[in-house]
Amino acid sequence: MSQLQYYTYPDYGFRLRETYSYNQAVRVGDRIECSGQGGWNPTSGEIKKDLHEEIDQAFENVDYNLKNAGGKGWSQVFRVNTYHTDMSDEALDHMVKNLRKWMPDHQPVLTVVGVAKLGREDMRIEVEVSAYIGA
Repeated sequence: MSQLQYYTYPDYGFRLRETYSYNQAVRVGDRIECSGQGGWNPTSGEIKKDLHEEIDQAFENVDYNLKNAGGKGWSQVFRVNTYHTDMSDEALDHMVKNLRKWMPDHQPVLTVVGVAKLGREDMRIEVEVSAYIGA
């Protein structure tokens, strides 16, 4: 197996690593695997109060995380797993809107899971991805 390279973005990412002992991404060969991203501000950690803004921010955080790990962003994503405490049509429709915005030229494989609670009490969505970055 190739050498694993771990990545954590500054500010809130560093605080999560120190508090919970995990990194935001790992490069494994020609892939980047990302930890689930919530709708938090990547500097302060504050979660957006508005559901749509929280979903938007989670997708922005995935892009930031991929680029911090040396990827190009959403264009390389082939797998998306989303976890939701709110499985309403409104929430899922907005998630799909973000999938189309961030990946206009391809559709990844997708798993959507409803859960009772996420890693923080105020989180309503978490987005986890796998990306192929090439050799």
